[in-house]
Amino acid sequence: MSESEAPASPAADKPKRRRWRGLLVNLLVVLVIFFGVQWYKSRPLASGSAPPLSAQTVLGAEVSLAALRGEPVLVHFWATWCPTCKLEEGSINALSRDYQVVTVAMQSGGEREIAGYLRERDLGFDAVADPYGEIASTWGVRGVPASFVLDGDGEIRFGAVGYTPGIGLRGHLWAAGRE
Repeated sequence: MSESEAPASPAADKPKRRRWRGLLVNLLVVLVIFFGVQWYKSRPLASGSAPPLSAQTVLGAEVSLAALRGEPVLVHFWATWCPTCKLEEGSINALSRDYQVVTVAMQSGGEREIAGYLRERDLGFDAVADPYGEIASTWGVRGVPASFVLDGDGEIRFGAVGYTPGIGLRGHLWAAGRE
């Protein structure tokens, strides 16, 4: 048996174990930081019963959360100038085909600018204009994107600031509909 074919000695396994242990510790630190930042960003968000939201959308429809009781609703705050919102808009568009979705365009101009943006990006959802962030403030939103999932009773079951994958939002909506 040549030296290269000889089984590894226990002493040779120690550096490998140390390397794996180091990688796991680093992964744990990254996860703790990630979830800590998520928690910190979500602290000011509304919780419990959803704040009232009744407004006219940029396309002229009336939207009222009170009228949507009985089924889960996604309330999504976004902005035309937000690059993360642009990454997420495809998921929001897909969700709007299967669930009740109310979007609020925060500090993105007036109705004409927002309607033009929706048309230009070929988005199928409507939006409420919130040019001065007044609606967002009521919901505790300080940054976009921010998403809330409401159950059929109007209770907030999930709230997050930052990118949330569509599959995650879909799962929260599904769970809110089962309660």
